[in-house]
Amino acid sequence: MKRFIPLAIIVIVLIAAVVGGMILLRSSRQASNSNAPTPDPALDVKGAEPPHIRGNPNAPVTLEEFGDFQCPSCGTYYPELKKIEAEFGDKLRAIFRESPLVPMHEHALMAAQAAEAAGLQGKFWEMHDKLYENQTQWTPAKDLVPIFVDYAKQIGIDPDRFMKDLNGEQVAQRIFQDGKRVHALGLSGTPSFFVNGQEAKGDQWKPDGLRQMIKNAITASGK
Repeated sequence: MKRFIPLAIIVIVLIAAVVGGMILLRSSRQASNSNAPTPDPALDVKGAEPPHIRGNPNAPVTLEEFGDFQCPSCGTYYPELKKIEAEFGDKLRAIFRESPLVPMHEHALMAAQAAEAAGLQGKFWEMHDKLYENQTQWTPAKDLVPIFVDYAKQIGIDPDRFMKDLNGEQVAQRIFQDGKRVHALGLSGTPSFFVNGQEAKGDQWKPDGLRQMIKNAITASGK
């Protein structure tokens, strides 16, 4: 029973993030209408450390994604993000943050656990890609454990350690810390994107808009 306590805390934090995001959004609109200054919502909450980074760690531009592995929009956006990463090469580094929308997506938390458990063996991105590429296959399943263990074997990690880490403290803490960042930023949907700390809103959220934000950030960096 004790091992499930961290996961219960994660669920509470993630639900609070969704509700908090809605409240913050409403408050932000009210503040805008009154011309009152808007404080930085991030509150220096960094999320899990070290973050999961793909690409040049010293790139001038950072694309930070907050995603849910069961989210259909995230699954649709996934191939576009792969293209964007390839297009910008060494000038871009991608960071992924866990933002499972529970209880809306019943399997999102376990999928996040699977990715983080793989990450403890240095294969986060391999599991990340496997989950998105096979999203329509595992999403309707009743028992995800054998499916995710099979993915673990396919990407070349120790399945026994993977099973142990799946409900372990390290995995729980990473998801918990990312959840705190989601809450601090007032996010309520996935995928959400930030380019060098600036949130992609409106048309910027679309692939072409995101590309333009990255181009502008590269130009601003002078690199």
